[in-house]
Amino acid sequence: MEFVSRPQALPRSAALAREAAKLATTGDAGTAVEPAHAAPSDNAAALAEFRELVAGAGAEIVAEVVQRRPRPDPATLVGKGKVEEVAAVAASSQATLILFDHDLTPTQLRNLEHALPVRVVDRTQLILDIFARHARSREGQLQVELAQLEYMLPRLAGRGAAMSQLGGGIGTRGPGETQLETDRRKIQRRLLQLKRELEDVRRVRGQQRHRRASVPVPTIALVGYTNAGKSTLFNRLTDAGVLASARMFSTLDPKLRALVLPSRRRVLLSDTVGFIRNLPHTLITSFRATLEEVEKAEVLLHVQDCSSPQREQQKEEVEKVLAELGSLGKPIVSVLNKVDLLPEEERLTCAGGEWTACISAHTGEGIPHLLELMDRALTADPIVEEKFIVPQGEGAVLAALDAGALILKREFSGDFVALAVAGPASLLGRYRQYRSALSGLKIGTGRGGGSGATSHETGPV
Repeated sequence: MEFVSRPQALPRSAALAREAAKLATTGDAGTAVEPAHAAPSDNAAALAEFRELVAGAGAEIVAEVVQRRPRPDPATLVGKGKVEEVAAVAASSQATLILFDHDLTPTQLRNLEHALPVRVVDRTQLILDIFARHARSREGQLQVELAQLEYMLPRLAGRGAAMSQLGGGIGTRGPGETQLETDRRKIQRRLLQLKRELEDVRRVRGQQRHRRASVPVPTIALVGYTNAGKSTLFNRLTDAGVLASARMFSTLDPKLRALVLPSRRRVLLSDTVGFIRNLPHTLITSFRATLEEVEKAEVLLHVQDCSSPQREQQKEEVEKVLAELGSLGKPIVSVLNKVDLLPEEERLTCAGGEWTACISAHTGEGIPHLLELMDRALTADPIVEEKFIVPQGEGAVLAALDAGALILKREFSGDFVALAVAGPASLLGRYRQYRSALSGLKIGTGRGGGSGATSHETGPV
C-alpha cells in the first residue's frame, strides 16, 4: 500500500495534449500504454524490505499487487475493487497465502478473509512468525508467545462458525458461554502466566546485574536496524562465533560477552535484536526484558549500514525506538559499517563527526578507532593516571594493576616498585593507600630519596 495525496484532475485540454504526446511516442494507437509512474525511492525500499521479510519467513513470492490511494479503506484497507483483483491474482497464481505490508485492524482482517480465497497475514503477524522461527532460548520463546497472543486476542471474533457455537451442561442456567468467550478466557489466563514467567526472567536478570555491579563492569550495547551487521561486529570484537546471517532478525536472543578495551578496561558487550520500520508496539512491550540490556547500558553503539541508500530513514527508525525506551540521552557512538562496499571516493567522506567510526566488521577495517571511541565514551568510570609505590611483596596488587591498567612506567628501587599507571578510576581507587606513599621515591629518578612525599598527578588520559 502507498498512501498518497489525491492528484488534481487535469483540464480537458491538458489531458488531450498528454494523450497526443503518448501516441506520438509510441507511433501506434493500438499499442499505446500509459507508463507506470515510478514509485518514490522510499516506497521502493519499503517494498524491497518487505520482500526480505517474506524470504526470512520461508515463503516464495508468486505475485505482487500495489495500490496507491489517498487513505485506507476502513473495511478492507484496499477497497472493494482491489480486493476482487487480489482474489483473481491469488487464484491464477495458485497462491496459498496473501501478505499485506500493512497492519490490519480486526475488522479489516475479518472482511478480507471472508472475501479472499486463502489465508490473510498482515505485517505484524509476519514479523511474529519470523521471531518464532528464530527464538532459541526459553526467554525468547516466552516473549514471542506473549506477543502472538496479544496480537490474536482482539482478532478472535469471526474466526469461523466454531466461535459462535454454544455449549452448556446439566445443571447450568442458560445456554452457557460461547466458544469465543471460552477462547478469550484461555488466552487471558495464558497471558497472565506468561507475564509472570517473564517477570521471573526480569528478576533473574536484575539479580545478575546486581552481582555484576558489585564488581563494576560497564555494559556497551549494540543497537541498529536489522541486518546492519551487528552480529558480525559482535563476532569481530569478541570472537563469540554467534550466528551472523543476511536474513532479517537472525539475532533474537540477547548475548553478552566480555571485551578488553585498549585501556585494559573490561566491559560487557551486548548484541540485541534489530529494529525495523514500523516495529509493532506489541513487540516492544513483549521484549521489554530483552531490551532492558539497552536501557541499562552505559554506552550504545548505533550500527548503521552506510552502503544502504535508506541509511538516514533507518537511523530515524532506530532513534524512534530508543526514544520510546528512554535511551536516546545515553552516550551514542555512530558505527558506519560496511565501508568495504563503498566506492573509494565515498570512503574518504564517510566519517561525519567526532563520535563516528567508519568500519568494516567483515574485514576489520576501522576497528582500532572504534575501540578508542568506546574507551572515550565510558564516562562512568573514567581513565585516570596515577603514580604508585608498591612493596614488591604485594604481588596481588602488582598483578591486579598489570591486568587491569596500562603500566606507563615501572622502576625498581630496593624493596619497592615505582609505577606510573593509567587505568579505570574504580580500579586505581582500591589502591589509594599506595598513592600517599611511604618513601621518598619519585617515579623517573631510579633511586630512593629521603622522607619527602611521593609526587603524583591525577587527570584524564
